[in-house]
Amino acid sequence: MKKRFIQLAVVTTLMCGLTACGESKNKRGTDEIRVETSGDSQGQTADSEDKTTEAANDGESIWQDPAVGDKIAEINLYIDAYYYNDIDRERQEEALYDGIMSGLDDPYAGYYTQEEFEELQEESSGEYVGIGAVLTQDVDKVITVVRPIAKSPAFEAGLLADDIICEVDGKDVSGEELELVVKWIRGEEGTVAHLKVYRPSIEDYMEFDIRRRVVENLTVSSEMLDNQIAYVKVEQFNENTDEEFAEQLDALRVKGAKGVIIDLRDNPGGLVTSVVNMCNYIMDDGVIVSTKDRDDNQIQCYQADDKLSMDLPTVVLVNGNSASASEIFSGAMQDTGKAEIVGVQTYGKGIVQSVIPLSDGSAIKLTIAKYFTPNGTDIHTKGITPDYVVELPDGQTNAVSIDREVDTQFQKAVEVMNEMM
Repeated sequence: MKKRFIQLAVVTTLMCGLTACGESKNKRGTDEIRVETSGDSQGQTADSEDKTTEAANDGESIWQDPAVGDKIAEINLYIDAYYYNDIDRERQEEALYDGIMSGLDDPYAGYYTQEEFEELQEESSGEYVGIGAVLTQDVDKVITVVRPIAKSPAFEAGLLADDIICEVDGKDVSGEELELVVKWIRGEEGTVAHLKVYRPSIEDYMEFDIRRRVVENLTVSSEMLDNQIAYVKVEQFNENTDEEFAEQLDALRVKGAKGVIIDLRDNPGGLVTSVVNMCNYIMDDGVIVSTKDRDDNQIQCYQADDKLSMDLPTVVLVNGNSASASEIFSGAMQDTGKAEIVGVQTYGKGIVQSVIPLSDGSAIKLTIAKYFTPNGTDIHTKGITPDYVVELPDGQTNAVSIDREVDTQFQKAVEVMNEMM
């Protein structure tokens, strides 16, 4: 069953203090390119302004149709005349913009108010206020914890991966959109979020009072394993992830690392620029990833600059929750022969979103392109097949809380690494 992720704190992890897997406002696992209105930021094409003008002039839009304006006026006439409750004009206006984006039939598209856009930018940086949990929502609108962030309030309170969110402050979340539930969980520093969850492992309900605070959104952790094998876990791709990765791996190399295992399991994605920089740190040269627009025109071709390359044997761990930017990284490593991939088929999100600021401080997110691995492979809805397909025991799909003694994927990665060294 396909899921959508929200990074309640990322650029898809809208880290409302939660994170719902790149993920990003509406859905998780979002590879995002920031498009600035100045036109000179990463990801904006030289002819983007021309395309905007062309699109506006390409036939008569529904907004130029007098019948649409007349219908809206007629609807409001009846609302003004008969509606029993008070009318929130600001909420109506925001719903109109939300409706425009919803009508695109794009699960990753969305509208951000100015406040939401500011939160989004905060959440893709180094810290934010919240409880510190990554959430996901499946097609049945069941909201599940992907992982609590290390040292966060959610982690300290005992929230676990696979916990199903049932209530927030006494409000039933059944059937609610993930972004709304995220808003309920978010709050001011020092206030308490009361969560009721269902824990499948014990087949029972549990309740938590979690005090919101500033959560440092560190996305990389590392350690040295036996036989001088470096282990680096990357939780998601934020603005600071590539720098964290390089710093920690450099430190392990100084300590004599002879090989590295990079764990991208349950990593929902994030910023394209961050994952490209990570690939550039490792690769010698060549294409990292390319993107094409709806007309099959190449928008970007990211290439390693050959200024730095890592000469250590490398193994990458992935699973079904490794999405978008994680798949860019895995695809680049696999196609260029820089790493062996261990785990199970990845999520299969091969499309790129752009967050576009609007003139009043709000923003929209649009799917603007599809990306391709160095060999030109389209992995959207397909995912990446590991070189070594290894399932977790007992039907487990989440690697967050599994002990290493029974973590068959981790053990295989160590085995493969020892053979490579």
